[in-house]
Amino acid sequence: MNKKFETERLILREFTLEDAEFVLKLLNSKGWLRFIGERNVKTIADAQNYLANGPMQHYQKHGFGLWLVLLKDTTPIGMCGILKRDSLDLPDLGFCLLPEYHAKGFAYESAKAAMDVGQTFFGIEKFCAITLPENHASIRLLEKLGFVLAKAIQFPDSNEVLSLYHN
Repeated sequence: MNKKFETERLILREFTLEDAEFVLKLLNSKGWLRFIGERNVKTIADAQNYLANGPMQHYQKHGFGLWLVLLKDTTPIGMCGILKRDSLDLPDLGFCLLPEYHAKGFAYESAKAAMDVGQTFFGIEKFCAITLPENHASIRLLEKLGFVLAKAIQFPDSNEVLSLYHN
């Protein structure tokens, strides 16, 4: 079942392999590379592999995951959703939009919708979020959503120190 959720201006839906061209663009955007990191997605085939082994696998395992964010005219603008990571105690809220859609309220609208869907359909009461300490735009968004800084963390396979937020 391909779940779809709507807000006033946006549609959030599950990714399909047909979204690979957009994913290739998003995962190589300046913001993604700076704040999320290189995923070595350089071709449409790489993007399809990312989708099949990432978001689409997450839907199968947990029922939720990262969703494609589209304007109501079906223009894809980013991804937002909920991840269940073995290394975190709570489901993780994640989001990234193409740069031309920043500072228009779309990140807040999609993140709020993802949290509402998580609470309503999946019974998730508490969320966490991780970000680089220098990602001030994401931190402002998390604080607007009611998140507070919990602590600094490092994943086992990384030297990078991240900020962990809880709502």
